[in-house]
Amino acid sequence: MDDSLVLRSVLSLVMIGSGLLVVWMASAAASGQLQRNSLAGIRTPSTMASDVAWVAAHVRAKRPTMIAGYLALATGLVVLIPMPEWGIAVVMLGGCGALLGFVLYGGRVGVQAAKAVLKAPGAKPADEAGA
Repeated sequence: MDDSLVLRSVLSLVMIGSGLLVVWMASAAASGQLQRNSLAGIRTPSTMASDVAWVAAHVRAKRPTMIAGYLALATGLVVLIPMPEWGIAVVMLGGCGALLGFVLYGGRVGVQAAKAVLKAPGAKPADEAGA
């Protein structure tokens, strides 16, 4: 098997797997299926303060995070197209950069949403909310 095909196949699997995971996580966290945890999601002091803040952050971050996942999926498919190695590098760097950028943006707007919920009148910290 051609070394370039093996390289493109591995990179494709990694990007498609990453994209599927990011899309699933964004959807599950925004719908409340992914509860507050210390492993996956936007885990900052403001998002971990309460279940309401957690969900608010992920609802707000869903769109940019889903875009990140779909771009990773697209990158995984584009990398399968026969091209020179420098082209593979450009596609992968662009795809990884877009994935990182949209995920970081989603995290930023999510934290802002969580802070807004926590500042709202009647908001309770986690220890008082029963979380």
